[in-house]
Amino acid sequence: MEANDHVSSKKYAADISSIREAQERISSLIHRTPVLSSETLNSISGRKLHFKCECFQKGGAFKFRGACNAVFSLANDQATKGVVTHSSGNHAAALSLAAKLRGIPAYIVIPKNAPKCKVENVVRYGGQVFWSEVTMQSREEMAAKVLQDTGAILIHPFNDGRIISGQGTISLELLEQAPEIDTIIVPISGGGLISGVALAAKSINPAIRILAAEPKGADDAARSKAADRIVTLPETTTIADGLRAFLGNLTWPVVRDLVDDIILVSDKEIVDAMRLCYEILKVAVEPSGAVGLAAVLSDGFKKNPAWKDCNNVGIILSGGNVDLGVLWDALNK
Repeated sequence: MEANDHVSSKKYAADISSIREAQERISSLIHRTPVLSSETLNSISGRKLHFKCECFQKGGAFKFRGACNAVFSLANDQATKGVVTHSSGNHAAALSLAAKLRGIPAYIVIPKNAPKCKVENVVRYGGQVFWSEVTMQSREEMAAKVLQDTGAILIHPFNDGRIISGQGTISLELLEQAPEIDTIIVPISGGGLISGVALAAKSINPAIRILAAEPKGADDAARSKAADRIVTLPETTTIADGLRAFLGNLTWPVVRDLVDDIILVSDKEIVDAMRLCYEILKVAVEPSGAVGLAAVLSDGFKKNPAWKDCNNVGIILSGGNVDLGVLWDALNK
């Protein structure tokens, strides 16, 4: 029953209807990713963990869901001139692939510090790369120039209702695959993923807990929750390259209202979680994708009495596009 008054009574950029529409639109194009479990990790965490493996999604990350929904939502006359975005990696590759499937151009603005493996994915899927400096201002200015030159449609990485709706299809699948889940832990950055997950999950099960996992070196979402307004940082310092964005005006209201708490983890905890994914789950997970496991194993979660009843925990392994050179360096520090 989808009767969460708190969700339905407020107007957000997406809702359970738009998420179900997204599922219908993209189901033949995406992978229905598996849910894995491990008795070893259950024992280490003291909970039953359910890993939603979006690292096995097309393009190697959850981002393909939102990008696919956005691209295939476009009317034909809109789509012909193509799409443009700015992204450090996974959204860029996802949009390139979605555009390729629709047969339209994708113009991708990428900061110069983006991981090599993610840039290679963009090129592999036929995206046309435009380089920017690493600042958000530079990325947005370059995207605006490309928009003006091409007449393409901007598809924002997270601050877009179509993107949020696409990401929300993860909850629809996960709660079918493991309906006993009482808590979902989700990486947070710009908030597109957690907004979609929260809106869908809390519409299906109003009692479910939605927790965000965030690097300590990029803790703007935690600061935003504490301040009750969007907080941005002058710089971010984390191995999790996909978690360096800040909340948008469409994602913030959902995070403010529907995310129950934010758990901060160190880069060491993230790398340790990546190692566990490799060694125990036998799954390659990028740093941004490992923060959920890092969170559930952290003292901030395990010793917090508020979460003692979180017995069946869904963890979104959001992506597997890891730059192995950087990983080996991190593991050998």
